[in-house]
Amino acid sequence: MCPPPNPSTLPQSTTPTNPTSIPSCVPTDPISQAAYTHAANKLHPLILSHSLRVYLHALELSQQESTPWHDPAHLPLLFTAALFHDIGTTDLYNTGPTRFEIEGADAAVRFLKQYAVLEKDAHEVWIAIALHDTPQIAERISPLSRLIRLGVTIDFKRPSALAMVSGEWVRDVEGEFPRGEIEKVLGDAVVEQARGCPEKAPAACWPGGLYRSWLEDPGWEGVNRAF
Repeated sequence: MCPPPNPSTLPQSTTPTNPTSIPSCVPTDPISQAAYTHAANKLHPLILSHSLRVYLHALELSQQESTPWHDPAHLPLLFTAALFHDIGTTDLYNTGPTRFEIEGADAAVRFLKQYAVLEKDAHEVWIAIALHDTPQIAERISPLSRLIRLGVTIDFKRPSALAMVSGEWVRDVEGEFPRGEIEKVLGDAVVEQARGCPEKAPAACWPGGLYRSWLEDPGWEGVNRAF
């Protein structure tokens, strides 16, 4: 059994931000606006900025490739998938032994049900979030999952994905939403959850690799070596 988190011992990486305004890049439909407001009040500011960069990268790829995911009917789903893809790292959704990716996917589906989104569409979002850190599968299982996965890998400078957008594009996005120490903040948030509940980091997954790296050298203060 995993004990509930103690708010007094949560790392800075789970501290939410309190947004004063909604960025102009956020779609104006009710789902997207509500998704941003929810995520912005829960996520660490650097993880929120990362999520917005992932959205913008995914949107750029969708437009380049003429997929339907940037049209008005699908854009709220793309945005929600991007904004919720790391929301499982927050205290609110750290409720048991389930990996943070799945907690975030479940949270997104519950959120979308409030807006009468079709079950099949909500499931597309679930897949995209649950598999966003699962290489090779995420890129092939569905078009939305591929866009979110590539958005993530562009933001984390993976060469094959980074080559899909221009350097100027990346600089502009990072100028609007600065990176900061996102790799350290996100890696530390995942490890902190695993320290409280090792079942959240099974061996054969990204959280498991991060946790194993921490166990090997708990005194390391840099970016997790398995990131």
